Amino acid sequence: MGSITVSGVGKAYKFYSSRWARLAEWLSPFHKRRHTLKWVLQDINVSIGQGESVGVLGVNGAGKSTLLKMITGTTQPTTGSISINGRMAALLELGMGFHPDFTGRQNVFMAGQLLGYQAGEIAELMPEIEAFAEIGDYIDQPVRVYSSGMQVRLAFSVATMKKPDILIVDEALSVGDAYFQAKCFQRINNFRQNGTTLLLVSHSPGDVVKHCDRAILLKGGRVAMDSSSREVTNRYLDELFGKPDEAPADAEASIPTDSAAAHGLSQHDDVFHSRPGYHPSEHRWGHGGASIIDFLVSTPDASYPSRIESNTQTEFYFTVRFDSDFDQVVPGFLLKTLEGIFLYGTNSYLSSRGTAHHSAQAGSVQTYRFSMPMALNEGHYLVSFGISSGDPRQDLVPLDRRYDSVLIHVGRDVQFWGIADLRATYQQLNA
Repeated sequence: MGSITVSGVGKAYKFYSSRWARLAEWLSPFHKRRHTLKWVLQDINVSIGQGESVGVLGVNGAGKSTLLKMITGTTQPTTGSISINGRMAALLELGMGFHPDFTGRQNVFMAGQLLGYQAGEIAELMPEIEAFAEIGDYIDQPVRVYSSGMQVRLAFSVATMKKPDILIVDEALSVGDAYFQAKCFQRINNFRQNGTTLLLVSHSPGDVVKHCDRAILLKGGRVAMDSSSREVTNRYLDELFGKPDEAPADAEASIPTDSAAAHGLSQHDDVFHSRPGYHPSEHRWGHGGASIIDFLVSTPDASYPSRIESNTQTEFYFTVRFDSDFDQVVPGFLLKTLEGIFLYGTNSYLSSRGTAHHSAQAGSVQTYRFSMPMALNEGHYLVSFGISSGDPRQDLVPLDRRYDSVLIHVGRDVQFWGIADLRATYQQLNA
């Protein structure tokens, strides 16, 4: 019990040149084809055994949700077959199947009966469902007044009212708060320990690594990789951040040296945008006279790493080409969350405690490095670089600033609460 076999599955949708073309196709004597096929998935072959926990990853449009809908039977494959062995519970879309005008309690009975439970079973399980959802008196209010978090609380409680043989979870849990997410994953882990097969779709590599032993990467509607969750999430991050399949020769040096050229950093052209991890939505501004033309993120193990383990010493290099003479220039560095929260900012004056003094001549190219441990929680972060002129103790004139120009991913197997790792120590003191 609790297995899934997907054999040669493909899914295509019909596209018509106009609304009349569909009618003409229906009415034509020989049903002359007047449509083209758009293939969303092709040649999908996946086997998931009892008790396995498998994650599904892929960029938007890769076909993840379509695959899950075919597995759960809400849509049918165009080619191939899907075999399900065991009772399945699925949480694909937020509040899917809930009627907004009915109360939460009424929706629990309706959704439960759609899952195959008898009214008596649902009534017996109702106290446990209410206790797990923790929505209080809202259980007797219309679902239309629920927040998205309340809907997912109730939907998950219904889907997992009894241990299923197979549990399928799409991105719906990402809507819930951190407390409820932890509560849901605790229940999922309990199911896994008791033999439930888990299929999890998530955009969070950390969730996939934490909860899945194996992962599948979808790319362009096909299975691009099927391997351990760690290997697949690394490949997914490479795809997400635009890292080429084969690292260019100038990105292979992984041990920092004092030579910028040894790292392949450009000494002439602006190649900043071509580097892995470049964030196209950067905000670039400044008064001119200098241009930031290249960057490098390096750890002891890799250049342009797709994943930086928390607390790993990391080097951030950037190269500046000067078009004018400056008596004093000040390179700067800034780290932010995706939401824009400033985590850490510094410059050459602050990091050197006032000892660094740099000048620049027109036509010269200089490389600067900031080095620090990535003492952060699991997540994605934005890096900004800047070069200014003037006295750092007074007003600096921004020459070129590339804000939010690099996207990095920090990984951490055991997460903590918050963002920064302050490395607290603990000791029990006997009375």
